[in-house]
Formats: sequence, structure tokens, C-alpha cells
Amino acid sequence: MESRQNKRRLKCMESATREGKVLKLFKLLHRTRQEVFKNDTRALEAARQKINEEFRNNKDETSEEKINELLKIASDVEVILRTSVIQAVHTDSDKIVLIPRKDLLQDNTPYLDKPTKKQES
Repeated sequence: MESRQNKRRLKCMESATREGKVLKLFKLLHRTRQEVFKNDTRALEAARQKINEEFRNNKDETSEEKINELLKIASDVEVILRTSVIQAVHTDSDKIVLIPRKDLLQDNTPYLDKPTKKQES
């Protein structure tokens, strides 16, 4: 009898941990969406709907393997949004201005056709 109770407790704790991971990732995706699509109401709303729809469609999933796979996909999507998406604004009919976020900017190392030789001291 005690063994059954322990199994139930363990299963309940595992479920709570999994639910915590899902909720944490859900919130992270929404925070990332707000940062990436800042000032773009159409993109913000489309991303909000897509995130909510995907989580809603999979809310009854019970397979541990499938849940882990979905969490991995959601985590990958968050990384791609954060590291690869740049906003662009049409200024004229033939011009687009890119608006990169500060966290996307990297130090630029100039390209040299011929590498310089290190001077020996």
C-alpha cells in the first residue's frame, strides 16, 4: 500500500516538474515574441496566436517522449526567433530599413585578403 502511495507521489512530482517546464517555456516564448516583434502589432498578434494555438493543441499530450520532443521544438523555435529574426520596415516603394536588436549585433572582424604576419619579438 505504501509503495503505491510513493509511486503516486513520484508521478505527481514528475508531472508538476514537467508542467513547470512547459509553463516556463511558454512564458519564455511570449517574452521573446514581445522583444523580437516590438512595435509590430501584426507580427506580435500572429506570433501570440501561433504560440497559444500550438500549446493548446498539445495540452492533453501524455506521452513523455512526445512531450519532450515538443519541448525541444519549442525551445529551438525560441532560439531561432531570438538569434535570427530581424525587423524590417518599408520606407519607400524600393527601400527597406533593417532594425537589428542590440543582442544580435556582433563585433565585426575586418576581412583581409592577405593575412598579416605576426612580428616576432
